[in-house]
Amino acid sequence: MRWCRFQDGERARYGVIEGDTVIGVDGEPWGAYTRTGSAHPLASTKLLVPVIPPTFYAAGLNYREHVTEVAKTQGIEPAFPPHADVGYRANNALIADGEEIVIPRDATELVQYEGELVAVFERQCRRVSEAEALDHVFGYTIGNDVSERTWQRDDRTFFRSKNTDTFKPMGPWIETDLDPAALGVTIRLSGREVGHYRVADAIFSLQQFISRASQYVTFYPGDVLWMGTDGATENMHDGDVVEIEIPGIGVLRNPVVKER
Repeated sequence: MRWCRFQDGERARYGVIEGDTVIGVDGEPWGAYTRTGSAHPLASTKLLVPVIPPTFYAAGLNYREHVTEVAKTQGIEPAFPPHADVGYRANNALIADGEEIVIPRDATELVQYEGELVAVFERQCRRVSEAEALDHVFGYTIGNDVSERTWQRDDRTFFRSKNTDTFKPMGPWIETDLDPAALGVTIRLSGREVGHYRVADAIFSLQQFISRASQYVTFYPGDVLWMGTDGATENMHDGDVVEIEIPGIGVLRNPVVKER
């Protein structure tokens, strides 16, 4: 089933995508909802970020090649994570499919994409086993963890390197009934393929992240967990378009502009 969040007049509403049509609903996908009977052509519907999460979790460094490449940019030896430890991102940075990634005027050239699988939770989750973990996932969408590498290296926190406004495109919708381990991620920069990897090649699986984190924190309906990226990443420039494709979900596409 394919779910979206869209602009319906003056309000944001969840909807079910059936073919080329968006059917609006009252309520939330992971709770009680009813179909409204209103139908909208998908092509002319403004899709929003598919969920505004109560908490925005991120796996961070979770693929060996990416760990190695990031270490190179920072001039250090790669250190692979010993545990499936989550970090956090900020909702202010979220933008929808088609919206602009804005590079701040004082950013360096090292502003880069990171194409990622995103899991969306559907029920409260605390102290679950790896075998139970995916029972708490509603579905999957796509994220682009835009990162300013100089700030990432030099700042005490990730507040601007990862969480600057517009640095977290997510969308275009949520797809249910997928096996995350069977998915692949392809990244294109202005039409040129610049990366491809298998989700199954992660250092730690989605199940491992959920189980370990849930020993200490409670996941709630609508929370998201971004699963990290693999491979080297390139700089994005004014006028570029970044596309993250996961077959079975779709394509997250965002233009890049430099702040004037």
